[in-house]
Amino acid sequence: MIKSGIDQDALVNMFAQATAKQGEALRKAVSEATLKALQGRELTLANIRGVIKTVTEAASSGAAKSGLPLPDVEGLLGQAFAGMDAALLKTVEANRRALEQFVGQGVDVQEKQIAGALANLEKLEDVFFAAVGKAAQGVAQPLQGPWEQVLESMKLKGTSTGVQATQSVEQLLAQAQTALRDGRSASLRAAQTMMQSYSALVSGVLIGLSEGLQQAAPAKPAPTTRRK
Repeated sequence: MIKSGIDQDALVNMFAQATAKQGEALRKAVSEATLKALQGRELTLANIRGVIKTVTEAASSGAAKSGLPLPDVEGLLGQAFAGMDAALLKTVEANRRALEQFVGQGVDVQEKQIAGALANLEKLEDVFFAAVGKAAQGVAQPLQGPWEQVLESMKLKGTSTGVQATQSVEQLLAQAQTALRDGRSASLRAAQTMMQSYSALVSGVLIGLSEGLQQAAPAKPAPTTRRK
């Protein structure tokens, strides 16, 4: 079954046949499947929620069929979460690079559309947790316990997505202040015209990142305690 650009059957089968030692392979497969589903579409929060929900359901369905003990199942689900986190980390980078272009041209960060884009970037980790949590509530009862443990652990550690999103927003705000001091500014009409193409630009940057067109990938930030 193909849903949201994801081959769910392939993911289900991979998790169903997995052993406790195949964690890295599962993480990579989930990351690639999630990233592929996010490519070529508007990277709205609604679309991201839909993709995360589909991947979570597929991983859960497969893990339920694996026949592994619950502690091992928890490990598989943890790898699924890590794979989705790795994919969302690339969406953060794509948003940062797109927003950097606007801010560098003097677009005011208080302008409604760019302020909204920054706010959505800050919300991404919360959206991630909420989407996985909601999808996990609908899975078979034996898997709800392992999912709760995975989510509780990751909320304490924080995700790479959340750390990078926070850093990106801080960098963009600092860049905006520099542009203001340098006297660079864009007219409201020009800003609106540029922001109309924002979603398409982010999607294009994401595709470029995934295809290896951008060789210098950002270093993965160390997990930190999630801010309350």
